[in-house]
Amino acid sequence: MRKRSCGDCRRIRPPAGSHGNVRQRVRPTPAPLRPGCSGQSTISTQLSTLETRLGYRLCERGRSGFRLTARGERFVDSARKLLGALDVVSAEARKVGRTLVGTLNLGLIGHAPINANARISQAIERFRERDESMHFMVSVRPPGELEGLLLDNKIHMAIGYFWHRVPALDYTTIFHETQLAYAGRGHPLFRKAGDVTPAQALAHAWAWRSYPLPEAAGSPAERPVTAVADNMEAVAMLVLSGRHLGYLPEHFAAPYVAQGLLTPLAPAAMRYEVPFDMAVRRDARRNDLLAAFIADMKAAHA
Repeated sequence: MRKRSCGDCRRIRPPAGSHGNVRQRVRPTPAPLRPGCSGQSTISTQLSTLETRLGYRLCERGRSGFRLTARGERFVDSARKLLGALDVVSAEARKVGRTLVGTLNLGLIGHAPINANARISQAIERFRERDESMHFMVSVRPPGELEGLLLDNKIHMAIGYFWHRVPALDYTTIFHETQLAYAGRGHPLFRKAGDVTPAQALAHAWAWRSYPLPEAAGSPAERPVTAVADNMEAVAMLVLSGRHLGYLPEHFAAPYVAQGLLTPLAPAAMRYEVPFDMAVRRDARRNDLLAAFIADMKAAHA
């Protein structure tokens, strides 16, 4: 089979500024002149070149103009299909250059505030409105593990609270969470809630987090810590036992408070705010997919 070149496609496609299809170049009436052509002889020469490449005659030529042969009619139909397909390929090729493709790996801490999750969902919605063809992979991990996954390039973005700033990462605060000190229903301070002073609370056993907390929460050295956990569900279990006091996110403890199982000790005095950050590697801007999602996250939290 004879190889066809890009030059063959150029011979088939009318140049810019000419009439829009092959039939108009070979119709049986006198062909109008096109910019860059010296007349019918030029058109005839172009057709002869194409016919030589094809190996058969496309049209009859004479003083009255050009008339398609039977093979010429079939060729025109085939050429139209070819040029249409080339236009589709060209459009798809341009689209690929604009489309965001790949997989975006997100790492989150568990039980983020409802309004915070709603904002993240808004960012995902905004992102899905882009010209994209990608997948989200979402993992839930403790804060310290999230930073490690970022540094190991196993996730692209982490959302959580991070007390220590790793130089290789960029952090952007996107919302805050309120944490209060709680007692379980069986604890001696449960019925005194609201009148409990920090000094009184420090005299009792506490459940503490295994990862660092803000200075506002105080130091575990200031109180008798008899239980340690790496997630809030475990801390809640310990506090619900009635044998430990502990800090919990206000939104997380709310259902237990409504059921009379937990109570905040002193909401005004024993509380702290937790900044939730969006963390990415410093070279994140080089990833078009991630850069676009960062922009959507910032817009959703504006």
